Amino acid sequence: MKTIIIGLLIPFIGTSAGAACVFFLKNELKTGVQRALTGFAAGVMVAASIWSLIIPAIEQSEGMGSFAFAPAFAGFWAGILFLLLLDHVIPHLHVGIEQAEGPRSHLTRTAMLVLAVTLHNIPEGMAVGVVYAGLVSGSGMITAGGALALALGIAIQNFPEGAIISMPLYAEGKNKPRSFALGVLSGVVEPVFGALTVILAGMIVPAMPYFLSFAAGAMLYVVVEELIPEMSAGEHSNIGVISFAVGFSLMMALDVALG
Repeated sequence: MKTIIIGLLIPFIGTSAGAACVFFLKNELKTGVQRALTGFAAGVMVAASIWSLIIPAIEQSEGMGSFAFAPAFAGFWAGILFLLLLDHVIPHLHVGIEQAEGPRSHLTRTAMLVLAVTLHNIPEGMAVGVVYAGLVSGSGMITAGGALALALGIAIQNFPEGAIISMPLYAEGKNKPRSFALGVLSGVVEPVFGALTVILAGMIVPAMPYFLSFAAGAMLYVVVEELIPEMSAGEHSNIGVISFAVGFSLMMALDVALG
């Protein structure tokens, strides 16, 4: 139980540490820096989706022979459609974008900024939760090192995300403690959804491949719908691409080295 709690909290600590940048940096993050950090986060999430989630999902279904891909295929699409649904029913506003997404609402700009990052953190919490559920259930293909690698990888990419939410809020007129608190609040869903996923996946161990690939689909939806457009916008988009490659290779190395 202690291992699970620590694992679920590691990504949240990453978000909180990033949000704390508001106390140490004087100005809002430059566009190039935001683009680089976004690209890095995208690279980590893609690598985590492949090595920590989709590959283990397929390996756990080897008994199905030629149809070993089926659970991963179904779970992946369920994750995509789940995030598509949330994207349409939750009003949110991405940093640097003037037009809000989702249904019309009377929420403040700040609330919708926080909701955007919160929406984006849900699949990350689920990914960590399902991996630790697989570890505890002894379903195989998931090691303590592999679970830790995923938690650390998500925490590393959460650090810039925390800064990307708290710094713009401070630049818009919020004081530093409030900006920090809102940045931390955006990451609370990770341990919450992680814990819920641990409970659900632990109750239905045979469905583990579906849960693993579901989390992968949800994370890749965020990457393609949100992060890649942000890292590629404007001039010098190669900064985002290089950062993507750094994040991808770092997460790949962590997973293989610790797994």
